[in-house]
Amino acid sequence: MNYIEIDKEAIPYSFEMQLDNVTWGFEVRYNAEHDFFTVDLLRLDDLIVAGEKLVYGKPLFENVQTKPLTPIIPFDESGNVKRVGWEELEESVFLYMMDGELDE
Repeated sequence: MNYIEIDKEAIPYSFEMQLDNVTWGFEVRYNAEHDFFTVDLLRLDDLIVAGEKLVYGKPLFENVQTKPLTPIIPFDESGNVKRVGWEELEESVFLYMMDGELDE
């Protein structure tokens, strides 16, 4: 599976990437007090979602109409970790881009 690499040392930071033939903007932030990450979603410099919290196993932006069709899910392939904190992200939990639609 492909995943979106997050540079924790650069946070807060922005990047753009092509998903489903559309350029999307992402802004990554970290809340050190409560040990969680958030992501903003932008399209054509328009803010679509602000502060979406990374939740283990939950697709990003799932309750948003304008979003990438490719699901992005924080996930640990080993199954050993079930949270997305500083110690877990980019160590065992990665933002995987899932192929196709999710089974509900």
